[in-house]
Amino acid sequence: METLSPPSLRPSLRPLLTLPVIVSALGFFVDVYDMLIFSIVRVPSLQSLGLSPAEVSKAGTFILNFQQAGLVLGGFLWGVLGDKRGRMSVLFGSILTYSLTNIACGFVQDVNTYAILRFIAGVGLSGEIGAAIVLVSEILPKEIRSYGSSVVAGIGYLGAGAAYLTVEYFNWRMAFWVGGGMGLALLLLRVSIFESGLFSRMKAEHQHVSRGNFLQLFSSKTKTIKYLRCVTVGMPTWFIVGILATFANEFGEALAIPDVVKPGRCVMMIYVGLAGGDLLSGPLSQWLQSRIRTITGLLIASALLSSIYLFGGIRSAKGLYTICLLAGFCTGYIAMYLTMVAELYGTNLRNTATTSVPSVVRGTLIPMTLLFQALKPSVGALLAAGLLGVIVYGLSFWSLSRMDDTFGKDLDFVE
Repeated sequence: METLSPPSLRPSLRPLLTLPVIVSALGFFVDVYDMLIFSIVRVPSLQSLGLSPAEVSKAGTFILNFQQAGLVLGGFLWGVLGDKRGRMSVLFGSILTYSLTNIACGFVQDVNTYAILRFIAGVGLSGEIGAAIVLVSEILPKEIRSYGSSVVAGIGYLGAGAAYLTVEYFNWRMAFWVGGGMGLALLLLRVSIFESGLFSRMKAEHQHVSRGNFLQLFSSKTKTIKYLRCVTVGMPTWFIVGILATFANEFGEALAIPDVVKPGRCVMMIYVGLAGGDLLSGPLSQWLQSRIRTITGLLIASALLSSIYLFGGIRSAKGLYTICLLAGFCTGYIAMYLTMVAELYGTNLRNTATTSVPSVVRGTLIPMTLLFQALKPSVGALLAAGLLGVIVYGLSFWSLSRMDDTFGKDLDFVE
């Protein structure tokens, strides 16, 4: 008699409700709030310091680039620390740094001090998302790893909406103080989180293995190209946020939109979209059984919506905000993207790679803004952003086509 094999059991989703996942999601929520608060208050805060419209654009780029430079430096700092000392040391140190600095930003009175404080905040902000994704990826079963990353990113990106609403109801200084206060309050929850078991076991069983050596990421041509591909796949996110949203008021003028376009509202709409996209990307990745196909599909839609934003003949602020929401949704592949980066590297380099890669991606906004500002006088804001978009999306698609799919990969290995 033929025996029937028992039906395969679906993995339990209960681990998604554990404290490390919840606190990581809340931590990323505060991280997004504090990271984007300057983009949201850029115009009103600089106007209150007495700057003219032309000076607001120039000073805003200057301060934003300082923040992005801090993100790059901090990405390597916290990445190395996370592989040498543990994931938890990063989660504590980074949030303390950016929380205190954001409180200080609420007292700023001049552009140079503003820039220095945003640089320090950038250093602190760079540690949160990488360490959170690594911790969640390492403690969850591989069968539901995609869901965990989606929960962290989906909840985290709602921090942009909270930042925008805070600015709407209070002034820009209070917005900084609220963000810093939330971060300090979150430290109390962090006390209860335990360290990653994979990291603890690697530390005990592979004492001879070098941990957190960021030079090892570039020790050969193959490894260097692998790292750079990881970076370029993430660049469209900051093209959307750092160019299309942050300078939305300039694009509104170029499109002859009669209403005043608020960059802060564009940032909020994009990040609300990102939250929805990231919540979808986990289940979509599970359904397709592929990280690469999930990210590719979302990137194609993101590129199309960016084109509509710039050249679709939008004639109202409401229409522009709607495109921002949709573009954010289709750029919501960050959870899968960072999970893929974590899966590409061994436990002794995983935090270094996963924390530094998104920070370098944020740092690419510096050459993006410089190229945008350089092209704008000769070709105009719309075409300047369009040419930049061709470069950014082209690099991203090229890199993605040459990366290995890591869906379902066992993370218990070292480099």
